[in-house]
Amino acid sequence: MKRFSLLTLIFLISLSSFAQDITGQWHGALKVQSVQLRLVFNVSQTESGYTATMDSPDQGAFGIPATSAHFEDDVLKISMTSANITYEGTLGDGQVITGTFTQAGKSFPMNLSREEIEKIGANRPQEPKRPFPYRSEEVIFENKQAEILLAGTLTMPAQDGVFPAVVLISGSGPQNRDEEMMGHKPFLVLSDYLTRNGIAVLRFDDRGTAASTGNFESATSVDFATDVASGVQYLQSRPEIDKGKIGLIGHSEGGIIAPMVAGDSEDIDFLVLLAGTGIRGDKFLLAQQELIGKASGMSSNQLEENKMLNQKIFEIILKNQSEEEKREEMKSYLTQVFRNIPKENLPAGMSEEGFAYAIDAQYMSPWMQYFINYDPAPALEKVSCPVLAINGGKDLQVPPKENLEAIKAGLEKGGNTQVTTMELPGLNHLFQEAETGLPNEYAEIEQTFSPKALEAVTSWIKEQVD
Repeated sequence: MKRFSLLTLIFLISLSSFAQDITGQWHGALKVQSVQLRLVFNVSQTESGYTATMDSPDQGAFGIPATSAHFEDDVLKISMTSANITYEGTLGDGQVITGTFTQAGKSFPMNLSREEIEKIGANRPQEPKRPFPYRSEEVIFENKQAEILLAGTLTMPAQDGVFPAVVLISGSGPQNRDEEMMGHKPFLVLSDYLTRNGIAVLRFDDRGTAASTGNFESATSVDFATDVASGVQYLQSRPEIDKGKIGLIGHSEGGIIAPMVAGDSEDIDFLVLLAGTGIRGDKFLLAQQELIGKASGMSSNQLEENKMLNQKIFEIILKNQSEEEKREEMKSYLTQVFRNIPKENLPAGMSEEGFAYAIDAQYMSPWMQYFINYDPAPALEKVSCPVLAINGGKDLQVPPKENLEAIKAGLEKGGNTQVTTMELPGLNHLFQEAETGLPNEYAEIEQTFSPKALEAVTSWIKEQVD
């Protein structure tokens, strides 16, 4: 998961130096081996100090609200305890902040300046290059229910004929048609492999992202499901597509959306759930946070404190009460939590207001509230078509064992006997061959999508459509 659901970096910068004007944009780049990940901090001044949002252009993420930091004596210190991230840098006379970015014990030099940084391509040997040995067509289709236009790419084998087809469904967060993140384009690689093997593929930009219209921020998984259903309708209008052999491939949150669509439609003939979830959102997030926390080196005490904090937050969100009542209870609880934290354990410069704002921004969005409440089981019980659920053994974002078991149980409870589950050893959430599975490895790894996973998905699909 990138709203998380892959790793969301969240910052709130509260700066207290009047020596120099630090409002505006600050540009930096993390450089790991051959990979460069650009970051932009947008700093604004308020009556109580400074706040900021962060953009990660290479991940397609913009306007991310932040947690906390401190600026004093020209030294900027940023701490993000939930992600085990710190940044410390010194502002020089030349309007350059010279510093170090640290995550999960790994440190990287990262300087910030006023000048925009150009994108540098990483070594991604799996990315296909034109000319392709198949047809690739830019398409636009309409979600009439939402009154929006979705832009995408349809790839089909070069020869004449009628082909089986799939719609690719991206993970959480605003994703383009290639599901581009951390310098990788997983859906480009996946669509290329499938099409070379005789399967047509429709991939599209999320609503409100890239060339698609609509509002992403106000949407939930239910809204995204209507976008996918519109994509299926579009495929049915194409004479090159076999209307009786249309499937869905959903990654991460897409693995939640696919059963939603299939359970309410007779037009879906098979599903592939790539790191999909099978347990309710609050339980899923607690398991995810524990796995990533352990792998990042958090102590048992830190893990327990983080669990207790989030459990109470989830309890408030799960209550059957109005939005206003939830926010009031959340504010009261977070005020109590903040006042009980020893000052020496607080990130430098964090205020009570900033603490409450950061938690509220992270958990009270429409998407997050829906996700925390959502139990995939009822939708899975309605799915009658063949399903392949596949996870990487080193996936820390979607714990493989718990979710594969829950997906299988939900499908079988509904009477579905055509269920295949598969855990591929050594693969992370993006289905890369990984060392630790931590999100900070994604950009470092040259491989975009393990050939083992590509072959497993393709061979299973061909069994369903041949």
